[in-house]
Amino acid sequence: MHELTEEETAIVAVVRDFVDREVKPVVQELEHANVYPEKLIEQMKQLGIYGLAIPEPWGEVKVSTPCYAAVTEELARGWMSLAGAMGGHTVVSKLLVDYGTPEQRDRYLPRMATGEIRATMALTEPGGGSDLQGLRTTARRTGDEYVVNGSKTWISNARKSSLVALLCKTDPAARPAHRGISILLVEKGPAFADPAGFTVSRDLPKLGYKGVESCELSFDDLRVPASALLGGVEGEGFGQMMRGLEVGRIQVACRALGVGQAALDDSLRYAQQRETFGTPIWQHQSIGNYLADMATKLTAARQLVQYAARRYDSGERADMEAGMAKLYASEVAMEVALNAVRVHGGYGYSTEFDVERYFRDAPLMIVGEGTNEIQRNVIARQLISRNRID
Repeated sequence: MHELTEEETAIVAVVRDFVDREVKPVVQELEHANVYPEKLIEQMKQLGIYGLAIPEPWGEVKVSTPCYAAVTEELARGWMSLAGAMGGHTVVSKLLVDYGTPEQRDRYLPRMATGEIRATMALTEPGGGSDLQGLRTTARRTGDEYVVNGSKTWISNARKSSLVALLCKTDPAARPAHRGISILLVEKGPAFADPAGFTVSRDLPKLGYKGVESCELSFDDLRVPASALLGGVEGEGFGQMMRGLEVGRIQVACRALGVGQAALDDSLRYAQQRETFGTPIWQHQSIGNYLADMATKLTAARQLVQYAARRYDSGERADMEAGMAKLYASEVAMEVALNAVRVHGGYGYSTEFDVERYFRDAPLMIVGEGTNEIQRNVIARQLISRNRID
C-alpha cells in the first residue's frame, strides 16, 4: 500500500476497529431485514468519515486518496452498503471543492464534513444507462431560476440525502451534446425543505446492496435558484462530473476490494476449521489453489487501486487508471465471491453464512459507476490518446 502518514494510518485503524466491533456483529441481521443502518451511519459521522475529502477551512481532516481508498475498503469489508452510503457524498464533496463558487463551498461543505448534510449525485436516467451525453432531464433558465423537468433512476441515498448534484441539460440544442450539460445543486430534506416538483417516487428492489436505498426521482417544473448552478457557468457539467467520477470509480473499486477481502477472510477461516477425509480442507489441492488465486488477485487489484489513487492525487488525468482499477477490482471481487461459495460448499449457499451476501453484493461493482464495458471503452480511448502515432 502507498505509504500513509502516521495520522492516516491511525484513521484506517480506527475504521477497521469500528468495522470489527460495531458492524460485523449486526450486519447479517440488518442486511437480511433490509433495514437502514441508522446507528452505524451516525457512528460514521462521529468518526469523521463524511469529511475525509473536505479540506480546511470547511473540514477538519482531509486525507489523501490512498487513505480514503483504504478507509472505503475497510467499510466494505464490514458491509458494502456502508461504503455505498458515503460514495456519492464524496464525489459531490470533490465537485464543490474543485468547482464550487465561494458561496457554494461555504454553504454546504462545513455541514457536509460533519455529515449533517449528506449528498448524492443524480446521473442515470431510465433507458439511458451509461450514456450520460444522451440524458433528457432539462433545466430551462427563467429569470433568476432554472425550471427542471425529467427523471433519474438508481440514485443511491436519495431519501436520506439533503443535496443532490443533478446532471441536466441547460442547452438541449448544444452540439456536441456535452457542451450543453450542467450540474445543479438541488436542496431537499431532511436538512432543507422539500421543494415542490421534486419527487422521490420509489425505492428499487435489489439483489444485494441492501439497507441503503436506491430510488427513482422525478422532476416536474422543479424551480431552483440560478445560484444553484455548480461553478456559476453553464455547459461545464459534463467535464466536471467526469473528473468527479474518477474518484467515484476508485471508490467503487475499493468497495470491490472490501467485499473480496471479506470473502477471502471467511474462506481462510473455514478452510482451516473444516475437515474432510481426516484433514483440513485447505490441504486439499483444489481448495488450496482457490485460496492462493483469491489472495494473489486481490493483492494485484489493491495495488492497481492504490496506483489510481496516487495518480488522482497528482492532479493528472486519471480516468484511465480509475477505469482500470474499477474494472479489474470488480471482476476479481466477483470471482473471489464465487470461489468463496465453492470453498464453503453447501454452507456457502446458506443465509446463515456471510458468503452468500458477498456473492449478491459483488455484481453491483461490475455494473455501477459505469459498467465494465464502458470502462473498457474509456481505457481504450485513453490508450490511443496517450500513444498516438505521427
